[in-house]
Amino acid sequence: AQNEKLADERERYRALYQQTLETCKKLERGLLGQKAERLPENEAQLTLQILEALVGEKREKRDAREEEEQPGDPEPKPRRRKPTGRKPLPETLPVVEIEVIPEDVQRGGLDAYERIGEEVCDVIERRPASLVRVRVRRPKFVRKDRSKTSADVSIGEPLELPIERGLAGPGLLADSIVRRWQDHLPLNRLESIYAREGLRLARSTLCGWHEQLRDLVAPLVEAMWQDAFQSPYLCTDATGVLVQAKERCRRGHFWVVIAPERHVLYRFSPKHDSQAVDRLLAGYQGYLVADAHAVYDHLYTDEKIVEVGCWAHLRRYFFKALTSDPERARAGLAPIQGLFGIEREIASLSRRKRYEARLERAKPLAEKFFAWCEAERDAVLDETPIAKAIGYGLNQRGALLRFLEDGRLPLHNNGSELALRRQAVGRKNWLFVGSDQAADVNTAFVSLLASCQIQGIEPWTYLRDLFSLLPRWPRKRVLELAPVHWNETLEQEDTQRRLASDLYRWVTLEDSISFD
Repeated sequence: AQNEKLADERERYRALYQQTLETCKKLERGLLGQKAERLPENEAQLTLQILEALVGEKREKRDAREEEEQPGDPEPKPRRRKPTGRKPLPETLPVVEIEVIPEDVQRGGLDAYERIGEEVCDVIERRPASLVRVRVRRPKFVRKDRSKTSADVSIGEPLELPIERGLAGPGLLADSIVRRWQDHLPLNRLESIYAREGLRLARSTLCGWHEQLRDLVAPLVEAMWQDAFQSPYLCTDATGVLVQAKERCRRGHFWVVIAPERHVLYRFSPKHDSQAVDRLLAGYQGYLVADAHAVYDHLYTDEKIVEVGCWAHLRRYFFKALTSDPERARAGLAPIQGLFGIEREIASLSRRKRYEARLERAKPLAEKFFAWCEAERDAVLDETPIAKAIGYGLNQRGALLRFLEDGRLPLHNNGSELALRRQAVGRKNWLFVGSDQAADVNTAFVSLLASCQIQGIEPWTYLRDLFSLLPRWPRKRVLELAPVHWNETLEQEDTQRRLASDLYRWVTLEDSISFD
């Protein structure tokens, strides 16, 4: 009994030592190493061998390789090398031509020489950005032959601005938003940048502009939310943010909701709880791709929202266990890596073919993985990283297998984490938001900017034209101005007519100003 007690204590000490060692490795990786969850080359090779042994494909691959190497077969095509050298320049850039004439030709005159060719090279240069002061004159007229009772004065209508009686035109407003939330510049840097360009703007003025513009775009963002809730599945995640307060900053949260290939939407909540989730997803029914946080659990009770698990989160648990239990961790990572490999191969297939391929290839691999977890569950020490990894997988088994039900469902929730990186990068620059209201302004415009990114739309041009159109745009057609429909909306004659009538927009066009 004494020996068993000593052995048990020694085993507990070893587990504590391994856990401490893993913590040190995590700190070292966070400070000095890469944060991406990629295996070293030697461990990746071992994981591949484990996967081949697990699914029994090693012999089949070797036989197929031998058949491909039969004499008489054509040689395999060489791998396409990565292109090197200077890439072609965009055709959209304005061109300024400079012709360099040799000095002896200048002295002798062009008539004395025959031109036999030329050498051409392109160099990229930059002109300084500039603000433009637009002075709008509205002359007053009165008819010369007016009667004594007709004293009407004719004067042109005031030009409409995004902010009524405001100082800034749509181009400047769009520029301030792109710099603030696309380029992540805090207000003090924006203030100094505009000062260098000759315009002194107070931070309070910029904040006031953006608050009024938030009210302008609010119907559009709300229409995007309603349209997103029609998607068969949504992806969501959250991250923290500091909110300025009198004594010390308090903590709030940014949420992201992605309707794949349509919208990327953000919202703010003071707390990260079930009530915040209810407000975020009020009225939605369908699949929800999210992590296993407890704040989502109540959504799945009535089955109107169906939980879809994230294999990337599961992979992260096994990745953390590599330092303390490398053998089991590699055995767990092997089938997970295999699933991700299958997804990469079938990514371009149709929904139906992707569903069939998953049933044929991914389902057996996932079932073998969970069978391995069942077998290893009682063999690992409690509270160790590998025990947490196996426990997470078994607890989330139903949600993790949900991707097999529909070919549209993703294997992971990495898209949400990548979308939140936009806020995380900004958070490193502006550190905190000034208030809950300021956070709402942030999420409104970040939603538009992120949606522009997935649609491949240049954000400044989009916001400039959006601010020109929104004040006079019919409310019932506001969704047409969302980035997902923007290219189609621009092709409409009515849209072009409205844009052409905005003289402030004309000033921002490259061809509208001549430089003499």
